[in-house]
Amino acid sequence: MAEVRLTTPSYLVLGIVDKLGEATPYDVKVEAARTVAPFWSMPHAQVYAQCDRLVEAGLLSEARQAGGRNRRLMKLTDAGRAELTAWLGDASFVPVEARERGILKLWFGADPERLAPVQLEEHRRTLAEYESLAESVGELLTEGQRGALEFGIRYERMMVDFWQWTRRTEA
Repeated sequence: MAEVRLTTPSYLVLGIVDKLGEATPYDVKVEAARTVAPFWSMPHAQVYAQCDRLVEAGLLSEARQAGGRNRRLMKLTDAGRAELTAWLGDASFVPVEARERGILKLWFGADPERLAPVQLEEHRRTLAEYESLAESVGELLTEGQRGALEFGIRYERMMVDFWQWTRRTEA
């Protein structure tokens, strides 16, 4: 086993493989896009690189699927499960890394009257999607998944409020 420094994307891969039981790198990519992408995006190439790193470190095991496309099926090893469990139990604070392109444009002098209508429309659309999701499947989610969805709802409400405020203060 190789010594490897684990990053948040490493834990994202470990968590998804754990959730699925076994997965190919493609399965991890699809599940990440389907579930956590709204609050933690990860480029597809990084998913594959993380899978390779975690197999090399002995945190994921790998077997080739018999026949067909000979796809790589990965599972958590005992060491991988221990790392994931330790990470889940770590309550350390890490500052939020907000990456809102509209805010960056404001910082550099973009016209809020040009930005705000598009930003408002998109944040309202996303808010409606999250609220619809909460209404339709909210009771099927785990407590943690429901909490993450609630974060998304509150974040989008805040962004709608922010862009409305920006229009009022710049007028």
